[in-house]
Amino acid sequence: MSVAKIVELTASSPKSFEHAVEVGITRAEKTLDKVTGAWISEQKVVVEGGKIREYRVTMRVTFLLKD
Repeated sequence: MSVAKIVELTASSPKSFEHAVEVGITRAEKTLDKVTGAWISEQKVVVEGGKIREYRVTMRVTFLLKD
């Protein structure tokens, strides 16, 4: 039997939403063991001068707790 925990984090990228998700998961993996999934709860962009400068995602990352 396993028990999971969920943390919320925000990640950003100048490239795309998909890349922002990858950045967030990669960073979460450095701190959390046994990441099993993520739910993207919010997407937004930073606009400067009429152009998208940054893509941001807020995600809930699920990971298993150690026994």
